[in-house]
Amino acid sequence: MLHLRVISPAGSTEQALERLRAQPGTAHLVVHRGAALAPAGDLIEADVAREAADEVIDQLCGLDIDHHGGITLEAIDTALSDAADKAEEDAPGESADAVVWEELLSTTGEESRLNATFQAFLVIACLLASVGVITDSPVTIVGAMVVGPEFGPLAAVALGLVLRRWDLLRRACLALAVGFPVAMVVTGLVTLLSEWVGLLDVTDFRSGHQAVDFVYDVGWYSLIVALLAGAAGMLAMTSAKSAALVGVFISVTTVPAAGYAAVAAVTGDWARSLQSLGQLVVNLLGIVAAAAVVLALRRRGQRVRAAGRSLSTG
Repeated sequence: MLHLRVISPAGSTEQALERLRAQPGTAHLVVHRGAALAPAGDLIEADVAREAADEVIDQLCGLDIDHHGGITLEAIDTALSDAADKAEEDAPGESADAVVWEELLSTTGEESRLNATFQAFLVIACLLASVGVITDSPVTIVGAMVVGPEFGPLAAVALGLVLRRWDLLRRACLALAVGFPVAMVVTGLVTLLSEWVGLLDVTDFRSGHQAVDFVYDVGWYSLIVALLAGAAGMLAMTSAKSAALVGVFISVTTVPAAGYAAVAAVTGDWARSLQSLGQLVVNLLGIVAAAAVVLALRRRGQRVRAAGRSLSTG
C-alpha cells in the first residue's frame, strides 16, 4: 500500500473526492477542510493499493492539482485493516507488477543528478577497482561494483527514452559523460602517486593477471550479462524490489572497466586500456537497451490492461 497526501484547492476537492471514492483500490479516505496553508486548500489523505496508484495520480493530475496544489506518495510498511485488504483485493492487477510512473520519474530523476555525492561515490568506486586490478583481487572488484552509483543515471536514460523526457535524458547523460572521465582521471593520478611513494607495486599488473582478466576481456558474454543486468535492474526498480539491485551491481563491470582503463593507461598498456574502455561502453549500452525494452513492455502491458478494464466497464 501507498499513502497518498493531496493538497487540493477548495474548488477541486469535491471532484477529487469523487474520483478517489470511485477507485476500488482506495481506502482510509480522510479530508481536512482548510487545513493547507501554502498552497491554501484542503488536505486529503488516503491509502492506495500500489496497482491503482498510477491511475489515481493521473485522475488527480487531470484536475490540475499537481499545478495548483500538491500530490505526495510514500510507502506503507504495515497496514492492519480490512478496508486496506479489500482495496488491494479489488484493485486490478498485482502489486509486484504495478509501475507507478511518477514515483519512478522522481527516483531516477534524483539519482541521475551530477552532484558532489554522485561524483564522490563514482571516484571511490573507481579507486577501489584500481586497487583490485593492481592486486589481482576479485573481492575488491566486487566491492567497487557495489559502491558504484552508475545504475541510477543509466535507468534515467532508459526512462527518458521511453517516456520521451528529454530533460531527464540530458541530465542523466551529463552525469555519465562527466562522472566517468573525472573518476578515471582521479584514479590515474592516484595510481601515479601511489606508485611514486611505493604504496602500490604495479609490476604484477604489467606482467599480466588472471583472476581479474574478465574486467577487460570484452566479448559476447559481456553484452549478454549487461542485457540481463539491465533487465533485472529495471524490473527491481519498477516493482519496488530494491534488494535485487545489489545483484545487478555485482554482475556488471562498468566501474571496474573504468578503473582498469585508467590504471592500464598510466602503466602504458594501451591495448588493455582500450579493451577496458570497450567493455565499459558495451556494458553501458547493454544496460540502457535492456532497461528501455523492459520499460516499454511494462508500459504497453499497462495500457492494454487499462483498455481492457475500460471495455469491461463500458
